[in-house]
Amino acid sequence: MSVLNPKLVLIFAASALALAGCGSKSLNHAPVEERMTRATNPSVPASAQPGASAPVAPVKQPQGFENAGKPGYYTVKPGDTMIRIALENGQSVQDIARWSQVDNPNRIEVGQVLRVVPPAGDVVIKPVTKPGVVAATAASAPASAASSVTPAKPAVAEGDINFIWPANGAVVAGFDEVKNKGLDIAGAAGDPVLAAADGRVVYVGAGLRGYGNLIILKHDNVFLTAYAHNQALLVKEDQSVLKGQKIAEMGNSDADRVKLHFEVRRQGKPVDPAKHLPAR
Repeated sequence: MSVLNPKLVLIFAASALALAGCGSKSLNHAPVEERMTRATNPSVPASAQPGASAPVAPVKQPQGFENAGKPGYYTVKPGDTMIRIALENGQSVQDIARWSQVDNPNRIEVGQVLRVVPPAGDVVIKPVTKPGVVAATAASAPASAASSVTPAKPAVAEGDINFIWPANGAVVAGFDEVKNKGLDIAGAAGDPVLAAADGRVVYVGAGLRGYGNLIILKHDNVFLTAYAHNQALLVKEDQSVLKGQKIAEMGNSDADRVKLHFEVRRQGKPVDPAKHLPAR
């Protein structure tokens, strides 16, 4: 029987141990160590573990979304401004902001739902016969609340207003539902612009593109009138004005010539002013 060389035995034994150690480290040790690290170290986020899904942030709904599609509400679209929404719904910016609980009317977002009709019991402001004074009447308020105010007696029935011409110049562009939502009246810079009927000023400014320096009057719950392209604005918001009162001076702001652009809106929809003005 042959005798193995002791040196060879030691070499074979060392090689076997080295191979066994390498196999153990590559097949078993590393995965076990990773699993133990995650199990014993709570600082490792769950989303970092294999197969874990990232947390989903809750979707923020626009203000008033629960009223979308309901009668009396309007959903803000791209490009909308509060003044345009108010004009096209026959309301004031301040009223819509109050009904919709909007703190800053200059900051509205697409998808936001605004109330554009007064809620039951809301106080309706009507113009009276003296500039700068208004009287409040409740639309459907409790008797105790209504008894605390003196309702104004309108000179004409609701929606039946006798308008006058707001300027003396010739009409240079007539009404067109698509191209021109009012009348364009010629004149010289500085010519007086007159209130076409008693009313309350609900907008003064230049925030509506294409209108320049603009004034909007609310006459009752049916009619608004708009006066655009002025060079000077002589009234303030919430001021009451009388028929024939000078409210502005004619100009060419945001226009190609000096003119007054005059609109009559019935419940927010533009109608032909010529049909509501006396014959010349």
